[in-house]
Amino acid sequence: MDYVFIITFAVTLVLFSLFERVKKFIYLISLQGVLLFGIALVNLLHIYTLELVFILLETIVVKSVVIPLFLMKMMKHNQLKRVHEVHVPVFYSIVITTFLILGSFLLSSYVNIPKLHTRIFAIGFASLLFGIYFIIIHKNIFSHLIGYLIIENGIFLFSVGIGSQMPVLVGLAILLDILIGILIIGIFVNKVKDRFNSIDIAMLSQLKD
Repeated sequence: MDYVFIITFAVTLVLFSLFERVKKFIYLISLQGVLLFGIALVNLLHIYTLELVFILLETIVVKSVVIPLFLMKMMKHNQLKRVHEVHVPVFYSIVITTFLILGSFLLSSYVNIPKLHTRIFAIGFASLLFGIYFIIIHKNIFSHLIGYLIIENGIFLFSVGIGSQMPVLVGLAILLDILIGILIIGIFVNKVKDRFNSIDIAMLSQLKD
């Protein structure tokens, strides 16, 4: 079952490269939350019950429901439908994403760390790299937020990959980091939209003291 979750998560990264509609990005973020729930449930059953419950609630409630609903509200407020400003053609983007995923799994085979779940480490590293790549190829602030969330999911997978000792404070730190990031960027995006009628990062050059 673990393989199914990991492979499906890898597929979501490829789909991020394929899709252009903002709503599909949000659906994929929600799906990743569900997959993180499954991965955590399968691999962290040995930790303390309170820690496990907190981590599972963080993934299935916050990552799968709360954050996507917040993103959907932002999408409607800013009247976003489709992303057009991608710098890299879809085909090349899919190839690059596939390379990042395969390269991450190849790299993980050379990592020799005790109690490390190499497959989860690999997909977490791939998610981290892809999130950075996703941000680089987009000019839209909302897309940058999506990339940031993908990176956060990769960091979460790193924690699960180490997994044998995962204090509740680690999960709490990840949760707070996500929420604070969304709140700050959400407010910023709304202000930029109200001021410039656009959330293209090129408009930020007009900002002055």
